[in-house]
Amino acid sequence: MDTASEGLENERLWLGAVAAAIVALIGGALAFPKQVYDGFIWHYFWGPVLADAKGAECAVRSGGATKYIYDAGTCATAPGPVAVPGYTFVSEVGYAVTLIVALIGVVFLLRRLHVGEERGLFFALFPFMLFGGALRVVEDANNALGAGHSSIPFPWNTLIISPVIYFTVFAVTLAALVVSVVLERRGIVENYEYPLAGIGTLVLALTVGHLVVLAMTTSQLKFYPQILVVVLGGATLVTGIVWWLVERFAPEVNAGTAAIGAVVIWGHSVDGIANVAVLDWSGALGLPGPYTAKHPVNRAIIDITSGVLPPSITNVIGTAWPFLLVKIVAALAVVWVFDEQIFEESPRYAILLLIAIVAVGLGPGTRDMLRATFGI
Repeated sequence: MDTASEGLENERLWLGAVAAAIVALIGGALAFPKQVYDGFIWHYFWGPVLADAKGAECAVRSGGATKYIYDAGTCATAPGPVAVPGYTFVSEVGYAVTLIVALIGVVFLLRRLHVGEERGLFFALFPFMLFGGALRVVEDANNALGAGHSSIPFPWNTLIISPVIYFTVFAVTLAALVVSVVLERRGIVENYEYPLAGIGTLVLALTVGHLVVLAMTTSQLKFYPQILVVVLGGATLVTGIVWWLVERFAPEVNAGTAAIGAVVIWGHSVDGIANVAVLDWSGALGLPGPYTAKHPVNRAIIDITSGVLPPSITNVIGTAWPFLLVKIVAALAVVWVFDEQIFEESPRYAILLLIAIVAVGLGPGTRDMLRATFGI
């Protein structure tokens, strides 16, 4: 079997598997609504999103209808299935599998479109990495405005609540890619990467602009530009120093990724410095109140630092700064793993994986930075 035939067969297998999974879920939900839809799909996936969108402590599914409860005590005694905002082990596994399947599908699409082997795709998609974090802050702003005052009402706000927001950003990015490729194929533009980057920049500007308007027209949001200066300036400075050290003493670390490696380090530096700025420097930077770590890794690092160092030291230098060191080390490890051989053998997989790796750091970092910038 030649390469083209093998690729077509793999695409058919992927489409068949996805179609079979969808049919199984829909068929199961229709045949056994209480067990499959209420007890699985709604309980672990859709119910938590609805509870978050309504600002409720939990949502309860009963008699084919959803009831929202705003008291934690009542939620604890409510008959199941009960869904609370956030993730569960089942949902995290489900989303991880979905992400892997989606990435495989994207590789097939890129191969079908004959794009994705060029490193320019990575840089063209960079604005979308920022867009994802910024769009999540719109939902944070919605929550800050309170019921009845949100800028994006229910049910539309479900599109920007985790984890649905990941599918929303994915759909926008995929649509932008297809449109950009069509423009190139019709001779309207010379290179699809330029309109792709332009669309990403546009949706990012619209999203941040929406937050700026809310800061100017509501009392719940403020504007603290010093956060942008500290985080973006600090990340750029850290990246410059780390990059110089790598090029000077260990150039083999970045032999494969080249300029992409600098973006990987910068993206994770944004995440690290945003945590330090928000958790350790909030008072010094004039923020209205204290912030807490939202992710288990951050909290674990803070707990370890607090347990190892005495209060006389942590009161001065803080407890979140080791997270920045962890992010830099992790970014360097990733850059080192992606050597020249990987790009030569599987350029599309390498570029897509690096995009995902940057997004994992830059997305949360952008969210933390913009939440603090607008006082949310």
